[in-house]
Amino acid sequence: MTDLKFIGQNMRRKDGPDKVSGKAVYTQDVKLPGMLIGRVLRSPHPHARIVRIDTTKAKALPGVKAVITHEDTIGVRHGFVETPRYPADQDVLAKDKVAHVGEEIAAVAAVDEITAQKALELIEVEYEILPAVFDAEEAMRPGAPAIRASHPKVLEDLANIAGKTETEWGDVEAGFAQADYVREDRFENQLRTHGYLEPQVTLAHWESDKLNVWTSSMGTFIKRAKLSRTLGLPYSQVRIHKTYVGGTFGGKIDLYSHEYCAARLSMLTGRPVRITASREEIFSAYRHSQTLTIELKTGVKKDGTILAQRVRIINNAGAHRGSGVVVIFLAWGFIMGPYRIPNLKYEGYAVYTNHTTRAPQRGHGAPKVRFAIESQLDMIAEHLGIDPVTIRLRNARGPWEELPNKDNTHEAGLIDCIKEVAAKSDYLNKWRQGRKQPEPSSTIRRGIGMGVTTYMSGTLIYPNGSGVIVKLNDDGSVIVLTGALDVGQGAETVITQIVAEELSIGMNDIKLIASDTDTTPQDIGAWISGMTYVTGNATRQAATNAREKILKVASEEMDVPVEYLGVENKSVYNLADPQQRMTYAQVFSASVAKHRGDTIVGEGFWRTMRDEPTHPSLATTKGRWTENYAFSAQVAEVEVDIETGEARLIRAYTLHDCGFPVNPGLIKGQVDGQVSMALGQAFMEEVMTKNGYTLNPSWLDYRMPLIHNMAASEDAEVITEQYRIGKPYRTKEVGEGLVSGVLAGIANAIYDATGVRMTSAPFTPEKILAGLRKLEREKAKELVSQ
Repeated sequence: MTDLKFIGQNMRRKDGPDKVSGKAVYTQDVKLPGMLIGRVLRSPHPHARIVRIDTTKAKALPGVKAVITHEDTIGVRHGFVETPRYPADQDVLAKDKVAHVGEEIAAVAAVDEITAQKALELIEVEYEILPAVFDAEEAMRPGAPAIRASHPKVLEDLANIAGKTETEWGDVEAGFAQADYVREDRFENQLRTHGYLEPQVTLAHWESDKLNVWTSSMGTFIKRAKLSRTLGLPYSQVRIHKTYVGGTFGGKIDLYSHEYCAARLSMLTGRPVRITASREEIFSAYRHSQTLTIELKTGVKKDGTILAQRVRIINNAGAHRGSGVVVIFLAWGFIMGPYRIPNLKYEGYAVYTNHTTRAPQRGHGAPKVRFAIESQLDMIAEHLGIDPVTIRLRNARGPWEELPNKDNTHEAGLIDCIKEVAAKSDYLNKWRQGRKQPEPSSTIRRGIGMGVTTYMSGTLIYPNGSGVIVKLNDDGSVIVLTGALDVGQGAETVITQIVAEELSIGMNDIKLIASDTDTTPQDIGAWISGMTYVTGNATRQAATNAREKILKVASEEMDVPVEYLGVENKSVYNLADPQQRMTYAQVFSASVAKHRGDTIVGEGFWRTMRDEPTHPSLATTKGRWTENYAFSAQVAEVEVDIETGEARLIRAYTLHDCGFPVNPGLIKGQVDGQVSMALGQAFMEEVMTKNGYTLNPSWLDYRMPLIHNMAASEDAEVITEQYRIGKPYRTKEVGEGLVSGVLAGIANAIYDATGVRMTSAPFTPEKILAGLRKLEREKAKELVSQ
């Protein structure tokens, strides 16, 4: 990479100056003449039949311009997943019944906030209260309150099953029979919110039979698709505009009812309508992360080699499928990726309950799954007298292994990640030292723990691929059209670096037009961790295509064959005579003059798994999942006060196989962000509920890490791919998977420090103290028995 000037380098963020100077325009900053304020009426009950809705008084209130209920929709449902097996199951406004507190029932548009609020209070809704169920395992039992019908293809006598994923390979019972040691454990985790600072906000304007929408999201094209369908409009009549996004972490992917309502109210009134969710609404009624209960049975040889594993996962999906049937599918992938498992049986259930619908959150289930597997692996290692590093190396997948679904690990760097993170953290010298010789006067114990993970780098989900256009300007500068949305991951910077490298042009000579569904090509969106790989390769193709056209015109003008030409500093030059050259501006003029007005425009399109017709089955896992796996190994060092139970992360080490690093500085930012997110997940974050009502619906009550909670974060890359001229980038994700290893490492480090095994997140002082007291009681019993 020594010859590269832009990619592989720490280039300044393209969007940085606007964001730090306050010039960046977020959706809330967009103001249109005559704008109305929209508000949403929500259910006060977790489960109830709607007997009657009367909006007469609200409509009569001066200043109210429109009121809508389900009767004003075209009745088209939507869902995170919309497939023949899993058809959409969510109405944009509740029809007949509500299934969670905060479900959307009606919406108003008024001249100001106060009038809109008064209008909501004048809407009369009569309910018939229905029995509710909040625990997923209770909801599964036959005879539980019926939230929705169980999926017709799940034949077990279970209630409220939204979907099931089932797969197996090998002979799991034979594997257990051959094992020298078999253990079973159960792990649980908490409900967490995404914690994005910018609230959910949408501005819609129906003008000249065109719906213009500004909304805080993770992808403009998925929003256009869902709004078009639910509103009954052709795609061409809906335009989603770009605005800056103040954080998402998975929480702004799917269609939200406020987005539909703003659009529908604008269509009815002919005026712009903006709806901004309050923070209390976001905590109480919007989508949070997935909670999983994981039952894990593993059989191993004496040397720690895994022979068989049986995994049963139950997902509390909430009132609609949401991403519940996706997370139980993804969990299987997070299990099979890092370690060889010759025999496996997997069952995952997504279960309807009367909680709010759930959405992906950074890692989409991976942190929970890896927390369980990495914790149990340490338990197995301890039983067998093996250290945590050795047992991981014994089972870690190497390069070019074919996975059960026919995916391939390609240049997997997991083994190197484990070795290097163990060396950098001095793991084996620190391990088991915290409890051996504590200072007599100190209540602080130190511990160290490890976790490993793998994560996909793009897969097939609508719109499945990306297109990019690179246009040469008269002055030799470039305009790039991309549908990619920068949600903080650095999309615009990476795209600019790639164009700069391929065309040998400065970063400031490249302007981006991004994320506008009317003017930019489609893009995969800022999820499934495929942006740098999918959009990045589309960008490279577009820039390469433009360069080929530039060289062709220059070759004609300079009378030098293309293969004897090079590019540098916005110019084409003769390799044999560098003084003979043309600027890009001169090339542009020549192209227009001698090619019937043709300008220089490059096009690029890329799709992951280009030979695969569609995504794998969510029910059976059959079909390939991804062509790019990222791997990592992480170590956490913690301190635990055995008097108070308080634990804190002192230092995290991350070794990651990111393939080819386009911008190491952005990668470092992703690593540090995920360490802080894992820290919050481990110690403090939890949306607490009782009977479907949120008990801590504010930033004051919901604890998130502050600056004084942060830990030192060290990271390094295991580079497994290289830049090759004319070949696609082999970049791998670094934006989601790295929460997982840290969380698992923290759990293992707490055990190393105290002897208390955490099987339920968050790892609160109460749980740690309860574990310590249990250990003391067991120790006392041993002394008595002696």
